[in-house]
Amino acid sequence: MEMMMYGKKGWFVWLVAVMVAGGVFGAVEVKEVAGRWSAERASAWYAAQPWLVGCNYIPATAINQLEMWQGDTFDPETIDRELALAEELGFNMLRVYLHDLVWEADEKGLYQRMDQFMDICAAHGIRPMFVFFDDCHHFFPSIGTQPQPVPEYHNSGWVTSPARDVAANYAAGKASEQAVARLKGYVQQTIHRFKDDSRVLMWELYNEPGRGRNVDAKGSPFGGGERFGDRSNKLLMDAWGWAREINPSQPISSCAVGCVGKRNVEIGEINSDVISFHSYDPPQKLESLCKRYAKAGRPAICTEYMARPNSTFEGSLPILKQYHMGACNWGFVAGKTGCVWPWSSRDGKNVEALRERGVVCTSIKEMPLPETWFHEIFYPDHTPYRQAEVDFIKQIIQQDKAAFSELKRNKERTK
Repeated sequence: MEMMMYGKKGWFVWLVAVMVAGGVFGAVEVKEVAGRWSAERASAWYAAQPWLVGCNYIPATAINQLEMWQGDTFDPETIDRELALAEELGFNMLRVYLHDLVWEADEKGLYQRMDQFMDICAAHGIRPMFVFFDDCHHFFPSIGTQPQPVPEYHNSGWVTSPARDVAANYAAGKASEQAVARLKGYVQQTIHRFKDDSRVLMWELYNEPGRGRNVDAKGSPFGGGERFGDRSNKLLMDAWGWAREINPSQPISSCAVGCVGKRNVEIGEINSDVISFHSYDPPQKLESLCKRYAKAGRPAICTEYMARPNSTFEGSLPILKQYHMGACNWGFVAGKTGCVWPWSSRDGKNVEALRERGVVCTSIKEMPLPETWFHEIFYPDHTPYRQAEVDFIKQIIQQDKAAFSELKRNKERTK
């Protein structure tokens, strides 16, 4: 919804429109939270980094964020082997999702595993950016054993954080004091624990706020069919306040373009130290977004791209390099998420009914693969899906490394 602020009457029309669009949740003031890095500080931070290139990462052995981080399924051996592949490509960053339920169940253990994960990353010359909240995919996560993957289904086990009923109550102002304190603690205590840790690249408060459907009056995620949209505004704005109170040494962002809900996009754009945006579009549309964010005067990272055949490494990386924007594709090693299959693979399917009928894969080796992959770079045995693609990634990153090294040498000579 566009802002129509033309005098007092225009402001009233805009405010009413927002409240009507929001339904049961009230209008949330969209504003810049005090503490945002200046464009000069953000640019200086970014200039000290190499070209930031990597992927959204989850090990092939995990179906979702819970399985990645819970103590009994955390898999450092697989992570180490996979990050060796990332290092070989030249990747220097990962975008990695946390989950509030793991923090609630085992805060100390989660931080120990984050420490171990970051040590593995550091050994391979990689730094992660951690993501707290996410409005994508399945709505009712639960701690403990996670479901088996459904074959030929994109992300059959990925879960929202927080659960959609919790998010809906938060939006409506009905969240309990305990629920608010839990989410605040999750954000603040995690950032505080690592606020001066050089292994952390940056923090992202919310992935694609507003994505997915809303719950109906009975709590079902399938009623109504409306997008969650700007219902995420309240939690997103509060998360910004919580994070700025901690004031970490690393930059903070929340997803801008890629959200559902124009106010969600605006919140990300006016608060992020470094802009995070998504584009699964062909090169022309990606370049249009790059031009838009280049005009903003602060660094930007495309934190999701690459969905064959429309969005590819060959089509996207040269553009992101040209505009000196970070590049973080979705997916790495084909595994339990099933992200080799397109979003359309979910159409007309009830994933829970399929699981009840036993339509699942009990090992990664059983999982079928399409002829044309949507996401991911490597087979489960770590051979490339397309060798030419891997060669291209290595080449373009190596070219930039050489240019970055030369730039540093020149700066040293002029001191």
